[in-house]
Amino acid sequence: MAEDKAPEKKPAEAKPAAKKKAKPPKLEDKPFNEFMEQHYMPSLKQALEGEGFSDLDLTFANQTFLPVGQSCWQVRGAWSKGQRQFIVAFPDESISGKKAFAYADGGATPSYVEPFLGDERRITLDLMVFGVLRRLDGQKWLGRN
Repeated sequence: MAEDKAPEKKPAEAKPAAKKKAKPPKLEDKPFNEFMEQHYMPSLKQALEGEGFSDLDLTFANQTFLPVGQSCWQVRGAWSKGQRQFIVAFPDESISGKKAFAYADGGATPSYVEPFLGDERRITLDLMVFGVLRRLDGQKWLGRN
């Protein structure tokens, strides 16, 4: 009687390593000015207009931040014929660095400065937009208040 032999196993051929597709950079990893001008400003404007801000003037510029007398990049928003305004300041020229928020009513110059998104581990576009909406809602300046 002949013994049944199991077919011989051939050594597995080594598969070439699959090349990983390069992931596009996250929006937040783009250069500061590019991120602010191409992504943050349009998203913030859309969100504020969605809250009923019809005469919104939104700017992004490097200028003196009057409450502290320091020049830095800042987003300024004004509406209600300039009677209400806010500023988000970026002294570190980075969305992940220090940020400050100031606001004023009655046409006054913003003078009270508070930290902005300082406790967040990862800063995203949506979080930055939400942060402004949350602050304005706290002042009862949004349409639903």
